[in-house]
Amino acid sequence: MRELKHREGDLLLQGHVPDKGSEIRLSTGVLSWSPFPLENILFGMGNPLLDISAVVDKNFLDKYGLKPNDQILAEEKHKELFEELVKKFKVDYHAGGSTQNSIKVAQVSLKSPRLCCSVASAAPEFVGSSSLWAVGLELAYVYLSTPPSWLLPRINLLFEWMIQKPFKAATFFGCIGMDKFGEILKKKAAEAHVDAHYYEQNEQPTGTCAACITGDNRSLVANLAAANCYKKEKHLDLEKNWKLVEKAKVYYIAGFFLTVSPESILKIARQASESNKIFTLNLSAPFISQFFKEPLMKVMPYVDILFGNETEAATFAREQGFETEEIKEIARKAQALPKVNLKRQRVVIFTQGKDDTIMATANEVSVFPVLDQDQSEIVDTNGAGDAFVGGFLSQLVADRPLTECIRAGHYAASIIIKRSGCTFPEKPDFH
Repeated sequence: MRELKHREGDLLLQGHVPDKGSEIRLSTGVLSWSPFPLENILFGMGNPLLDISAVVDKNFLDKYGLKPNDQILAEEKHKELFEELVKKFKVDYHAGGSTQNSIKVAQVSLKSPRLCCSVASAAPEFVGSSSLWAVGLELAYVYLSTPPSWLLPRINLLFEWMIQKPFKAATFFGCIGMDKFGEILKKKAAEAHVDAHYYEQNEQPTGTCAACITGDNRSLVANLAAANCYKKEKHLDLEKNWKLVEKAKVYYIAGFFLTVSPESILKIARQASESNKIFTLNLSAPFISQFFKEPLMKVMPYVDILFGNETEAATFAREQGFETEEIKEIARKAQALPKVNLKRQRVVIFTQGKDDTIMATANEVSVFPVLDQDQSEIVDTNGAGDAFVGGFLSQLVADRPLTECIRAGHYAASIIIKRSGCTFPEKPDFH
């Protein structure tokens, strides 16, 4: 016999759980459940890049005119840089690009299937079975009918099964080349358990981002190449791909993709709105609000959750004529912009590095302190924004409160800035 413990706010079951929908027979009732579909629940689209990082020397930087700590787009003079980096130095590869980074972070937090179960009537006893697996489960609940006195009224159990079985909760679309780097990128995305469906073409090589490391400095050189070649009619519009879009519950696209295929973003945004699903967008960089204002504002009425940092927020405010530099007021005004799906009120979230995160809803503007961080542990802050979004999304798809989503975002960012690039430990330690 196993013990079913009850404590305020949740239930803790120390028992056995099978790997398929089934039931647990309790002394006065039956606990039954079925798998909650999480595969392909999160959809992302963006500019896929293969991150290539290596410790280099000053001569290499000088040869290509690179500063020790900088971020630039590749020019003609950098054409041979990527191949030379691979040939001359020991390199690490990672699936990169802003949206893909966020999707990876979300996926690593979603390796465990979620199960739904309900209790009609049950007492705090558990009858085990030799066919069940021994695991510990934490049960969060909302209320269902009238159970015995030891349970609060109207209980419907929702619990997370932490077995670390890899499965693909996140889908990603983007464009790559038919080349060596493209094959490596597909392999790295698969290793991160991201269900990547790339549009592959042979006109441009796979996009890459070289991280040239010298001491504590990183010089980033991005060559978008194939990432700029995504074609809606040749990929997104295909029936097999569109079915994956329809399968998702939450959609995330970085503003960078507005420079590539705004028509694809609009199609997905409208799909989300019409089906009352969640569409999220990131401002991504100041130049998006400045030079891609028209496509940005065509998408904005469909945006349920808008992300950005303080610099992006300030530029957005200037371009929209908000006549304020106060970030809380910017968030409030962005939240109040016209919206198509009125069933979901827009949420605006602005991060500010080590300063408080701002969240504006229809009712209020809230402030959330970031986690305390030992400055000596910080290695690289470039992936912090992508990591925040990834952590946030990992809880959003699980229907967690927005406060928990932000807490997860802060946690993910705090982990990523201690590492080089947007990389992370095998398992998260978020509770």
